[in-house]
Amino acid sequence: MKKLSSQPANGLHGTLTVPGDKSISHRGLILGAISQGTTTLTNFLPADDCLSTLGAMRALGVQINRESTTVQITGRGIHGLTAPKQALDMGNAGTATRLLAGLLAGQPFDSTLVGDDSLSQRPMERVRQPLATMGAKLALVNGHLPMTIHGQHLHAANYQMTVASAQVKSALILAALQADQPSTIIEKLPTRDHTERLLQAFGGEIATAADGKTITVQPQPNLRGQNVTVPGDLSSAAFFLTAASIVPGSRVRLHNVGLNPTRTGLLTVLQRMGGDVTITPTASTGEPFGDVTVAATELQPLDLTAADIPAVIDELPLVALLAATANGVSRISGAGELRVKETDRIATIVTELRKLGVAIEERPDGFVIDGRRAWQVQTSQLDSHGDHRIGMMMAIAALRLKTPLTLANAAAISISYPNFFHDLQQLLPSTEVLV
Repeated sequence: MKKLSSQPANGLHGTLTVPGDKSISHRGLILGAISQGTTTLTNFLPADDCLSTLGAMRALGVQINRESTTVQITGRGIHGLTAPKQALDMGNAGTATRLLAGLLAGQPFDSTLVGDDSLSQRPMERVRQPLATMGAKLALVNGHLPMTIHGQHLHAANYQMTVASAQVKSALILAALQADQPSTIIEKLPTRDHTERLLQAFGGEIATAADGKTITVQPQPNLRGQNVTVPGDLSSAAFFLTAASIVPGSRVRLHNVGLNPTRTGLLTVLQRMGGDVTITPTASTGEPFGDVTVAATELQPLDLTAADIPAVIDELPLVALLAATANGVSRISGAGELRVKETDRIATIVTELRKLGVAIEERPDGFVIDGRRAWQVQTSQLDSHGDHRIGMMMAIAALRLKTPLTLANAAAISISYPNFFHDLQQLLPSTEVLV
């Protein structure tokens, strides 16, 4: 059990630099591995998920040296990977699993991907079926891991996606790099574009049409190693931005946070709710980044629908928490994707917030939340359910209360943010000690 800090008397204050972006760390490892020459990733995120990707790339014959948050990759080119000697253990890394499915589908060898209990319950048919349109041969067990990939020569495809998923899109892009002709991918809704941006930086030819949803990928690129500075992960910063918004008296600045417009959905949500948000961009030729300052204020309710969801998919637990403090009723719909994350996040969000007395109603694809009702703790024992984002959300929620609370399965937080509690401590008064 992890003891959680209760409400600080004067709020949270200070400046924090959060760890590197998880999505970019995954993609930097993969693109560096299939490039010629050396790639250096600075501010790499050494969380469990990214280390699973690093281990998988090493098992595929790639030389990778890591010192803390700096990673040097000796690329082998797009045709230089070698067959792994055993199944690739992806741990809990859903992003890496789906991306590697696309990459390995076009390699001249067979490989198998396995994962932990949570990852083994996540749906993989959604990536198998699109890749099959390019000639890929992937075998699943009842739609789940283990996934056996029979490497094939791939052909071009014109594929219209049925789910709004950056992971599936990126898998298709990596497969399209190995095809015989240019491929077109049409998104259901625009999703995060880190793969497209990084691929262009490495020398790949990829173009997005004016509609923001139609992507054309040129095959067989001559990728070259790059020096990539990974910006701070906005999905990690989001926990502290939320805390500063809902804990009275708070004012927090997050330094060098990624501001990719496909990832800033939580900032948009905060602004729509009347949050006190100041964004200070830094000049950059790569991924946009800058500082974000948030102060506590009274929030207003909002409605989110399916069109809003891709930009906040990872932050929806925090959106629910923000809504639980707003002066009115909020409705979140079109978020059925939450059912197939590390947990059924709709169910776990409802279960855990109700423990704090939040008036939240579960819907098939979201929630209805009345933030006007005062919280009354029903039980002091909270649970992450093995889901890193649920665990961190509940640690932030505890800061609204004076009641001592504990968190079961707190170790899951290391999947994406090993130093979360250490960093939270930096914003608390010195008398507030997390143990």
